[in-house]
This record gives sequence, structure tokens and C-alpha cells, in this order.
Amino acid sequence: MSKLEKNVGSIQKTIDQACQSVGRNTKDVAMLAVTKSVSSEVAAPLLELGVNKFAENRVDSLLEKQLYFQENKIEWHLIGTLQRRKVKKVINSIDYFHALDSLKLAEEIQKHATQTIKCFVQVNVSNEESKHGLIIEDTIKFIKSIEKYDKIKIVGLMTMAPKDATEVEIKYYFDELALKCNEIRELELDHAPCTELSMGMSNDYELAIKSGSTYVRIGTAFFKDYI
Repeated sequence: MSKLEKNVGSIQKTIDQACQSVGRNTKDVAMLAVTKSVSSEVAAPLLELGVNKFAENRVDSLLEKQLYFQENKIEWHLIGTLQRRKVKKVINSIDYFHALDSLKLAEEIQKHATQTIKCFVQVNVSNEESKHGLIIEDTIKFIKSIEKYDKIKIVGLMTMAPKDATEVEIKYYFDELALKCNEIRELELDHAPCTELSMGMSNDYELAIKSGSTYVRIGTAFFKDYI
């Protein structure tokens, strides 16, 4: 058994246990492999292990990996900040965008998208100055303002917990986002079903799942033996 296979097994076991502890179905949690820190050659064996959802935080790295994996069926997620000048370059090459946080960016996506783009609205729940994203109080107003852009579908919300936060603090931030997501879903907006939550990374994805995350973004836990 390779190191990568052991890591995949360990991550899946943690996901299974976290789901079981709160009565959730494991199938409701998508495991994203954040491949930004490794080469395409290192990431490639994941496909044989059943992991086919890849995430990158930079446009150029995503496009490079797409070229390498062009013969493979992969679900591509852009999870990092997207500069408006790069929207045209990448927006029709991804399946999900996890960091929509401004009307100007929405306008640019609307201008260049040739299909409906599944987007997560990035929310800065912890109000960290160093992080992008809307403050949670502005989320509903922002989502309502997106309605005029027919190329954008708000599938859910995304957040990141502070690196130095305690488990109690992390749980609070994740629970707050889950509550806001439920609030938006109850509005029954056609352009914003908001059924998904993108939260949880290698150090806190277990907590995120217990708070309702449906997409966990995992890098280090997959590739710790290669970086």
C-alpha cells in the first residue's frame, strides 16, 4: 500500500466517523483534493484511488493541471481568489468556483461565462482583515443582488476558519455559516438554492463535517509525505 493510498484511507475513515457521529450520510460529503502544493505526477495516483475532484487556488496552476489530465474525467474546483482580469481565462474551464465575493467579479463572470457557473459565496465569518469575503451580515443582500446575472448559480457558502482558532471557535464559525446557509435556502431563491457548504481543510474538516459541510478542501492530509 502506497503512502498516498494510506492517506486517502485515513481521510475517508475520518469523514465516515464524523458523519456517523452526527447522523449524516457519508455520500453527502465531497472530498476535494487540493493539489496546489504538488505536481501533476504526484496527484495522478489519486484517480486510481477513486478521488476525482481536484481543487486549485491559482488560475495558472489549474490550467496546467487540466492540460496534464485532459484525458481524464475530473471535476475541477477553483477555490482561491480570482482576479477579474483572469476570469475570461478560466471561468468556462471549471465546474465550481468557491470564492465569489463582489459584484464586480460577478459582472465579469456574467460577461465571459458561456454556461451557468456554480458558485459559492465566500464569507469571512471571523472578520479577519487578512481574508477575503463578505461579512456575514451582508451575505443575503449580496446574494439577492446577484439575481440579475443569469450565468451565476449560488450553490452555497464558503468560509475558512482562522489558523490559530480553538476548536470551540472553529465550531462557532462553521455553525454560523451553516445557519446563514439555511436562512438563505429558506428564501427559495431560484438563482441561489444554497444547498452546499464549502468549509473545512486538513486541520479542521472533521469539525466542519459535524457542522454540515458538504465540500471539504483537503491538501496537506493527502500530500504530507510529498511536500
